[in-house]
Amino acid sequence: MELPRLKKSSSSSEVAQALKEAGCVVIERLVSEELMSQVGSELKPFIHSTPFGPDSFTGKKTKRTGSLIARSTSFHELASHPTIVGASREVICQTATTIQIHLTQIIEIGPGSDAQPIHRDQWAWDSFPFPQDWEVEVSTMWALTDFTEENGATRVIPGSHLWEDKLRPPFEETIPAVMPSGSVLLYTGSLYHGGGENSTTESRTGVNVDYSASFLRQEENQYLACPPDVAARIDPDLAKLIGYSRGSYALGYFGDLQDPIEALDTFKDTNNL
Repeated sequence: MELPRLKKSSSSSEVAQALKEAGCVVIERLVSEELMSQVGSELKPFIHSTPFGPDSFTGKKTKRTGSLIARSTSFHELASHPTIVGASREVICQTATTIQIHLTQIIEIGPGSDAQPIHRDQWAWDSFPFPQDWEVEVSTMWALTDFTEENGATRVIPGSHLWEDKLRPPFEETIPAVMPSGSVLLYTGSLYHGGGENSTTESRTGVNVDYSASFLRQEENQYLACPPDVAARIDPDLAKLIGYSRGSYALGYFGDLQDPIEALDTFKDTNNL
């Protein structure tokens, strides 16, 4: 199966359908290179101070920089992009009331970095055996730099979201998600994939934003990454998306059955924001 590719004019439903059929899809040049460059500029100091990963999975020559909502206002446009959020809702909300941002991360694969082991992102939940017809996560990888086969473009196996769990597919079954800056790769949490080997002299940098079912614990702790004093200053819809809202009727309230967004409203009033 080939990796589906769509134009920036594609609807959320078209993107969702591609995810349901192939488990992955590239939308080419969804945002401008200028926006991606601005995101990179705002995050450059944080990337510089991020250590390399401790093992082969995180990448011993790879940097993973989080807390992007608090660190880059330009990044907000990526995290809340209506096409991406809409498609994620359509895929995930077959099994959940709503969705939440699961993690935000810059992934910079440095020169000489080895390929990452092939895996499924949904294994983050203690490798829980979700039913095969459940999709609880949609991951996105935005190309900050151009993604090429040589510099470590994410490797995917289209259609593998329908395979059995806990397989170890050989690297040879993967194909590179080659795409220019401003493009985005979407893939389900059940898709087998991995970061590619970087055999060039330049880093490959991607912006990773994942969305998950609201009844699951987030991989990145959004309430430390984006505490109330920060969340109160961002767009309310984005604040709700990172978890300052109820995940369902009985999930995520505080105090006397209050919605978390009320806490941000109170914070704004108290601090004249």
